[in-house]
Amino acid sequence: MILTFALLIAAAGIIYLSCETFVNSVEWLGHKLKVTQTATGTILAAFGTALPESVVTLVAVAFGGDSAHKEIGVGAAIGGPLALSTIAYAVVGVALLATAKRVGRERAATVDVNTRRLRRDQLWFLAIFVAKIALGLVVFSVKPLLGIAFLAAYAFYCWKELSAEDGGEVEGDLEPLKLRPRDENPAMVWILLQTLGALAVIFAASHLFVQQIGAVGPWLGLSPQLTAVLFSPIATELPEIMNAIIWVRQGKERLALANISGAMMIQATIPTAFGLFFTPWHLGTPSILAAVTTMVAILFLQWAFRAPKVRSRQLTHVGWLYAVFAALLFVV
Repeated sequence: MILTFALLIAAAGIIYLSCETFVNSVEWLGHKLKVTQTATGTILAAFGTALPESVVTLVAVAFGGDSAHKEIGVGAAIGGPLALSTIAYAVVGVALLATAKRVGRERAATVDVNTRRLRRDQLWFLAIFVAKIALGLVVFSVKPLLGIAFLAAYAFYCWKELSAEDGGEVEGDLEPLKLRPRDENPAMVWILLQTLGALAVIFAASHLFVQQIGAVGPWLGLSPQLTAVLFSPIATELPEIMNAIIWVRQGKERLALANISGAMMIQATIPTAFGLFFTPWHLGTPSILAAVTTMVAILFLQWAFRAPKVRSRQLTHVGWLYAVFAALLFVV
């Protein structure tokens, strides 16, 4: 187990460094494509970091050799939004409070962000999430065809984000591209090379991290299903969490929140579509418990986003819901 924990720490470190390279290149990619800064976070960054875990879910549900693998895929599809709506937002809050000495207590305490847009995104997510959970409670023959509706919902979300305006809000300057630090206007080929290279490393390190989490579960006496619902979401959402920490450290809090919001929309749609296509999509008690906790987290976030500015300390409180979920999971 010493080797397992050493690999866990090493994989987390590699993911963090790779995410630093990724956020640097994805900001340049958004700049080159003339995409708004918010859409860069909700679409480009979120899609890039969510792609590896979506592939993992697809492999588990489509090519899993037994029902246990398919259960793990379904558990990851349900647990991903839970980890994002609780741990990821809490990490942003903690990271903001940790910058108080550097940026000042007042700026660290609140984030000046378009809270109306955040609430709208969360309501969109909640509507789609309720639909996916409801489908997991019933059985009927044409259920797999509804996976197309979830893919269409994400396509519509992307269209809305790309066509929306940022209101002229630009957060921070573009740092030099890491592959071309002396180039003031790097060519697209270098930006794509850095983006794809960083994603490849993130994917490999995330896969290693998930493997070690899978080994820790049995060591703790947990079944594959419990491991999938409790630990796998944290592992698969680690790139988004790392992105949030990096952007907060750079003073780009709005990008951090946009990245989480966009990743939640992906997790509500694309993995769900894969689950509907390749599994019966019948949810067990742990998945239903995870779903209820996610809904409570979204309602809490709706309350937290009611003011013009987001309070960092309120974001930290949503993380306690994951601890409550873990405790209830062991009781159930």
